[in-house]
Order: sequence, then structure tokens, then C-alpha cells
Amino acid sequence: MDILEYSAVELSAAIREGKVTATDAVEAVLARIDAREKDINAYVTVDREQALRAAASVQEKIEKGELTGPLAGVPVAVKDNMCTEGMLTTCSSKILENFVPTFTSEAVVNLERAGAVIIGKTNMDEFAMGSTTETSAYGVTRNPWNTAHVPGGSSGGSAAAVAAGECFFALGSDTGGSIRQPASFCGVVGLKPTYGTVSRYGLIAYGSSLDQIGPLTKNVTDCAAVLELIASHDTKDSTSVRREDTDFTSALVDDVSGMKIGIPRDYLGDGLDAEVKEAVLAAAKVLEEKGAVVEEFDLSLVEYAIPAYYTIAAAEASSNLERFDGVKYGYRTSSYEGLHNMYKKTRSEGFGAEVKRRIMLGSFVLSSGYYDAYYLKALKVKAMIKKAFDDAFARYDLILGPVAPTTAPRLGESLSDPLKMYLGDIYTISVNLAGLPGISVPCGKDTKGLPIGLQMIADSFQEKKLIQAAYTYEKTKRGCGKWQSNMRQ
Repeated sequence: MDILEYSAVELSAAIREGKVTATDAVEAVLARIDAREKDINAYVTVDREQALRAAASVQEKIEKGELTGPLAGVPVAVKDNMCTEGMLTTCSSKILENFVPTFTSEAVVNLERAGAVIIGKTNMDEFAMGSTTETSAYGVTRNPWNTAHVPGGSSGGSAAAVAAGECFFALGSDTGGSIRQPASFCGVVGLKPTYGTVSRYGLIAYGSSLDQIGPLTKNVTDCAAVLELIASHDTKDSTSVRREDTDFTSALVDDVSGMKIGIPRDYLGDGLDAEVKEAVLAAAKVLEEKGAVVEEFDLSLVEYAIPAYYTIAAAEASSNLERFDGVKYGYRTSSYEGLHNMYKKTRSEGFGAEVKRRIMLGSFVLSSGYYDAYYLKALKVKAMIKKAFDDAFARYDLILGPVAPTTAPRLGESLSDPLKMYLGDIYTISVNLAGLPGISVPCGKDTKGLPIGLQMIADSFQEKKLIQAAYTYEKTKRGCGKWQSNMRQ
């Protein structure tokens, strides 16, 4: 069996059994990167020497019996908005082109403690602001299924790296769908946990009340294993939640009998591509045949989610990105007159167009005279959306629907119409506004051969229900996950 055909959990088991070594796995991934990266551009940074040193050290610990976990020795990629000590962390922005952190984000520390091997940092939309990974200062990332199409965003590099076999799993961050949407576009599994489950310490903030780190993986088993490792209470993150129910792999059970699943009619209306709708409803039928009770219902306020989200997210971005001014770290303009001029020129030259757009929007909605009309109103809508989900989860165990209205668009299509790009988040952003967990699982392909993702949403802290339902669906529809055979060329 080719090393790259293993899932992450299978690879770790093979390493423990002595069939392969951690070094073999890293070398296989580096060879795949060499072969595919010129076409995909999934990475901003690949640290070959450090990865090989780490693999040798991990292998030694595995042989001594010091590392026995399910991901020990497995090569992983990390989205480039998570700080990594001694390794460039850019947020795919010119303004952080020379930033090398002196500390590592907590989620990455948890993986390293478990013996995972960091390969490098993946490309993303600049400061996670985008849905296509086209706003990166380091070039666009392309979809491994068809390089004329986008991989989604903002965690497009992480999703593309997993889909192309350039790592065995990856970490992404999700502010409005930035794990689930690229997972859908690239035919992999992506999970956004309940807000507070994974520490945000070391994650360079976009929208602090919305951001959450999560896994992108080849299958649901890997997803559960990764989440189990990165979920932790962290005193360094004031929003971190202490949970006792983080044994997520225990939910890998092929059974949904009696589970009540609701499909919002609001998610199946105008704007949804017919092929996507057909695939999602077919997936619902599979779960129904496995014993779940599936019915449609009305989930109110869907149309208000996008304006509320982009008001809140932009406001928080405006505040969070004030720190990037050329004084202490990052890019600084080469010529300026006085401190104010240095701030202005550094930020004008260092930020890309989409980031500037959102900073200006955020500054506007927070300004005197507009705060009540826009920002405060958006917060009220956010609370109403959470109440609508609370009402839904009083009736249903899970909510099922599409991840995105279409499959992956062609490169350049979305950037030409930012509003259209924003509207593409309609099915994912409510999950972030309400702080809920959501997962994307491959459920087929369209006539162009591009993957379609199925989204499942659960109530707060109910990731196990998501994992159980997703695992059951995956076990029943094994054919949906055979992306590897298409990715070997």
C-alpha cells in the first residue's frame, strides 16, 4: 500500500507496527509537494529540514513506547494564521511577510505533544478574509480536482493540501465557513467545533467572537481523532471552555436510528444549484434509510445572517488589525515623513484590497452615529439567530443542508463580484454567529467532476452527534470518499 493512501490514523498505526517510519511518511509528503505544488500552491512555507528532524525524533519516541497516540508520526499542515515558533507566519499578507513568532499556538502545541510532524504553513485568503484563497499575497491556491477552479477559502491551502496528498491532515480556522466551505469544494472532511472548544491562543485574530480552529481530514475517523487532540481548556484564552466530553472518537458509531434530522426549507430555495440540492437530498435519504427521522422545517432569519455577519466580522477585523502598523513587527514602508505618514503608507502598502475593504466597513459601522444603526442592530440579529437555532434543536438532533450554493467556481469569478462572494457564505455563517459546531462531508460530485459537500449542524457541545451521523453516512456511502485515486497523477 502506497504511504499516501493511508488515512492519518491508519498511517500512525502502520508506524507503530513498524511497517513504515515517520521519516518515510515525511519524505513521501515532501515528494508529493515537489510533484504537485507548482500546480496547486497550497503552501506559503515548507520547512523540510525541521520536518525531517522532527520525524526522526518522533520515530525514536514511538520505538521507545513514549508516543502511542493515534496521530504520532503523521505529517500535518497548519494554516498560516497560527503562530509557530521559529517558522514564518504571514496570514498570507505582505504586512507580515517577515514575521517569525517566538511562541506556538496552543492547538499546534497539542499536536506536537502528540507526535504529529509539522510540514509547513498553508496558503489562505489574506487575514482569512475571503472565500476562494485568491486574496493571498503569495498567489492563488488551485483546486486539486480541477486547477482552473478555486479550492474555497479562507482555509483553501489546508483543504487543497489534504485533497492533493500534500499532507495527511491539516488545521484550518473558521470565522464564517472557512473550514467547511473549502472542505466541500475539495472533497475532504472539515469540522468547525463549538466556539471555545479549541484554544484561540496564537491564532491571529480576524473576528474574535467568531473564529474557531478545526481539522481538515481525509475521513471522519481522522477528523474525530484530530479534534480529540486539539480540544483543550486553555487559561491563555479567555473564551476557552473546560469540557469533559472530548473523547470524540467514541462517537465513531455506525448508527443513526431514532436520530431526528431537520432540513431548513430556507436552505433549499432560490440560488441553490440543482445538482447540489439533489446530492444533499440524496444524502438525507441515505440517513433516513439508516433509521433517522428526516423532515423539512422553517428556520427563520436566514436572509439576515449575511448582513449581520459582515457587520460584526468587519467591526472586529477593524479593531483587531489596528495592531499592524509597522512599528514593532512586520512590514514597514521604506520611505516616510513622520509617524502618522509611516502608519498610513505601511498599512496602504501592506494590506490587500479585500482586507482594506473590510477594515473600512468595520470602521464605518463602529463610528459615531452609525454604531447603533448597524453594529448594535447586528448584535441583536445575532442573538435572534441563536434563539432560532435553540428552538430548532429543541425538536431536532441535527440540522442538515448544503455547505455552499454551488460547487467550486472558476478562478477569478468571485473576486470580480465581492457581493456574490459574500452571498456564497449564506449556509455557513449562521453557525459561527450562534457558536455552533458544523461539519462538511463529501456527498458526491457534479457533472463537471467537482466535489459537493453535505453540511450537518448540531447544538452547542454536541460534536459527538455530528461525528456519529457523519461517520454513519460515510460508512454507507464509501464511494464518495475515494478521492485518492483521482489525485495520484
